Amino acid sequence: MKFLKKIRFFGWNLQFLEMGLPKIQDNGNMEVGLSLGANNKYRRMDDDSELRNGDDFGEDYDAAQHHRQMERSKTTRKYVFACSVFASLNSVLLGYDVGVMSGAILFIQEDLKITEVQQEVLIGILSVMSLLGSLGGGRTSDAIGRKWTMGLAAIVFQLGAVVMTIAPTFRVLMMGRILSGIGIGFGVMIAPVYIAEISPTVARGSLTSFPEIFINLGILLGYVSNYVFSGLPAHSNWRVMLAVGIIPSIFIAFALCIIPESPRWLVLQNRVDEARSVLLKTNEHEAEVEERLAEILLAAGHGSNGGGTEQKAVWRELLSPSPALARMLIAGFGIQSFQQITGIDATVYYSPKIFQAAGIEDKSKLLAATVAVGVTKTAFILIAIVLIDRVGRKPLLYVSTIGMTVCLFSVGVTLSFFGEGSFAVALAILGVCGNVAFFSVGIGPVCWVLTSEIFPLRVRAQASALGAVGNRLCSGFVAMSFLSVAHAITFGGTFFLFSAISAVSVAFVYKCIPETKGKSLEQIELLFEDRYELQESEVQLGDAEHLVQKE
Repeated sequence: MKFLKKIRFFGWNLQFLEMGLPKIQDNGNMEVGLSLGANNKYRRMDDDSELRNGDDFGEDYDAAQHHRQMERSKTTRKYVFACSVFASLNSVLLGYDVGVMSGAILFIQEDLKITEVQQEVLIGILSVMSLLGSLGGGRTSDAIGRKWTMGLAAIVFQLGAVVMTIAPTFRVLMMGRILSGIGIGFGVMIAPVYIAEISPTVARGSLTSFPEIFINLGILLGYVSNYVFSGLPAHSNWRVMLAVGIIPSIFIAFALCIIPESPRWLVLQNRVDEARSVLLKTNEHEAEVEERLAEILLAAGHGSNGGGTEQKAVWRELLSPSPALARMLIAGFGIQSFQQITGIDATVYYSPKIFQAAGIEDKSKLLAATVAVGVTKTAFILIAIVLIDRVGRKPLLYVSTIGMTVCLFSVGVTLSFFGEGSFAVALAILGVCGNVAFFSVGIGPVCWVLTSEIFPLRVRAQASALGAVGNRLCSGFVAMSFLSVAHAITFGGTFFLFSAISAVSVAFVYKCIPETKGKSLEQIELLFEDRYELQESEVQLGDAEHLVQKE
């Protein structure tokens, strides 16, 4: 028989089993911390109406309540999981383009007779134009909503894919590529924001990493498409490869009929009842809904003193930020830029040329080595999904950036000093695969998680868009200059340069990135305030509901 005690504290009904009452800590400022023993349990109640039979719960009632809560939790998790998957489908488009273009460019060169410089421009222009989509995506998502911005992204990309498929000349092909880049820019910036805004705190890191999983899945699909359609005539095979990229857009159209709008955007539009309805579907505990809604209302400026206050325009606030917002912008823009300027897209786009420089000449072996890179990149992202909400964002970033620095340096040494041969080939493959593995474990998914959760609600979409602009700008710069830089300072020298930049990213993570694991989006804002201090030994009452043990 379990021993039960209850206590009512500042409107909270807490029940404790087995270990009795908690230790109450008062720091003198009316802020109370609860130090809980390992076996303590408490449950937050809405009101006294849920208490039955005085101070005692019947065992049957407890069992029924527990069963109902477990069923609700399962349903909620499945629903949020499905929404996160559907919201990530646009990321497949980006990954597919990266993967398929590495092979399609060979046949485009043969069919349209384009130069090496034109190849660089064709590959890199998508990333450059996607920054325009990301810039416009922030304001668009504030105007029409997160959900329909994802739909707009799919439509624009689909138009671009159609133009590329029927392109008779390089100029028309570039027009389609520009459209596709804008569509991808919309999708890349809005998916993490949407997922972060509908996800429960305890699973936000894993769920917000889904777009990175789908990017890697798209890369693998692109490699498969290259292999399947390479046997077609040179005039049509690359067109079919690019046309296949339209298929995910069909699933996105279906997804828009299923997923809800972000509750935080609904609050910004004063559609509070609709926001409450969405929160009821995405929160495991009904008792948390009103509390979450109150936090969102306060963050959106709908507090008791904020309703009549005129807010500064978002872009004016971003251009003239407060010290806290400036720190957020540095962290978000910086981590997104480091993700790409360390050369990950160049490694994926040009891996065949890298392996050729190491001594692989047979095309089938080049293809096998390239597929190994794709498989490694996809496999290790799963490790990040498992760990990101357990060990935290910052430890994964340390492991990732340090590991990438070592691997990039080893590839530079291999290409510079070991010449060509089986040993150099093995080291090059190991170094490149190690680089993408460390990328996928940390900075690949974590940068999207961070930029979707660190900004205040009122500027979140447009500030996240600025981060995505940094990502896409660096990606385009690296993709469009990699071959030229490699010709100027050799492939080995280029990887030494990437290694040095990666080393700088380690220092950036140490100095500028806070740990956001286990905090609500509204609480994360406090991490960037000068006065913010949180003792790990204390549990704030605002976090209390996250400490309920699951049986």
